[in-house]
Amino acid sequence: MENNLNNIITANEPKAAYEVADDEIDLREILSAIWQGKWVIITITIMFSVAFTLYAIKQPNVYKSEVLLVPAEEDQKGGLGALAGQFGGLASLAGVSLNSGSIDKTQMALQVLKSRKFTNDFIQKYNILPELMAAEGWGQENNEVIYNQGLYLSSENKWVREVTPPLKSEPSMQEAYIEFSKILNVNVNKENGMVVISIEHVSPSVAQRWVNWLVQDINQTMKERDVLEANKSTDFLIKQIQETKIADIRSVLYKLVEEQTKTIMFASVRDEYVFKTIDPAIVPEKKFKPNRAIICILGFILGLLISSVYVLIRHFIKQDSRA
Repeated sequence: MENNLNNIITANEPKAAYEVADDEIDLREILSAIWQGKWVIITITIMFSVAFTLYAIKQPNVYKSEVLLVPAEEDQKGGLGALAGQFGGLASLAGVSLNSGSIDKTQMALQVLKSRKFTNDFIQKYNILPELMAAEGWGQENNEVIYNQGLYLSSENKWVREVTPPLKSEPSMQEAYIEFSKILNVNVNKENGMVVISIEHVSPSVAQRWVNWLVQDINQTMKERDVLEANKSTDFLIKQIQETKIADIRSVLYKLVEEQTKTIMFASVRDEYVFKTIDPAIVPEKKFKPNRAIICILGFILGLLISSVYVLIRHFIKQDSRA
């Protein structure tokens, strides 16, 4: 019994040693294969590095201009919110709902800002389609946008890009909306409610100008929506007052008319209707992207990894063919 146990132990010891030896041989073999293919690795790594460097150089500088805003909402504890708590039941008898005071105007404004209709109206209003879809650089000396001549001829104000149907030479509003969504960023700080709106563009002055226009237009749009709604509500409430004989309900309706009148007056005297500007947008002096150093380093690492894998695969294929 003891002899059999010793034989088993003795038989296992060389096997473990051979496994360790095989592992060491594999590691040495890998290092040897890499060393033998060092010139291939160096060549491929240089090619990748040069390609990524050229790519980084050709990328235009992109500038980012941003504005810091704070919501300018009315006090929701008063106005329609207070009336809803006091006279909600009576108002419902007259077919009037008092729940509109709970609408978050800030969130609504942000959704309108990112909507397709607002974006399309914005692009058409300021005629910025060429700067959005065909800009490829910025002339610092004359502060002018450089256009891709294969897409748009600025001297003739003509689109010349070649596309397949149903697309046309002049980009559609659907294409413009997708492109504008890529350069528009809206961030809301959940802790303090601050809003940051930013635009990225090859021209720093264009980026700053568009941000200012966005803030101006979203305030104006939300103001016009509220005034239009308040006027419609006032007309409806006056009609209800004329048709209602119950004194308590008439009192509620008069208070509602008063609140709608306040909304119209508030909108008329306040330009920053939804958002107040805390830190205005400026023309950025430093580029936002690309980070050319990172691109070059990435090209070097990628070239080194691919070339090393190629050398090892080629080495083991040759070994298998010999076996």
